[in-house]
Amino acid sequence: MTATVIVNAPAAQVFAAFLDWESQSRWIPFTTVRVVEGDGGEGSLVEAVTALGPAVLRDELRVARVDAPYEVRVVHCGKVLRGPGSMRCTPMAGERTQVVVHEWFHLPGGAAGRLAWPVLWPGSKLGFTGALKKFARLVEQGALPRPA
Repeated sequence: MTATVIVNAPAAQVFAAFLDWESQSRWIPFTTVRVVEGDGGEGSLVEAVTALGPAVLRDELRVARVDAPYEVRVVHCGKVLRGPGSMRCTPMAGERTQVVVHEWFHLPGGAAGRLAWPVLWPGSKLGFTGALKKFARLVEQGALPRPA
């Protein structure tokens, strides 16, 4: 899955907003995000719990690399979602930033799982593109990142 958005803000601000893990709960639908180990930087363990009615999906990810303000790499290491992911910030003219999120999930359920997950999971490309648009609005409005 790949999702992209242009944010009308400098890359350093956009990157800091993205790495404010708990604030991801504000822009990823139906999801609560928290750091469970570490400080949110390299080596940290982050948990994202998505609940839609009775369906609950717990995603654990390990922060593998932080190259501020350009890239963060993670490894999804939970029981259901597994695989690498990355978020890249590319500075553009006019203090704009292109954000590209790549996720490579090893999905459960064989062929049926590969067909069903993109449609059923709120974190699918359509859902995550919408979430990134909300993220961009929050950054542009100055609501993200939160003051230290």
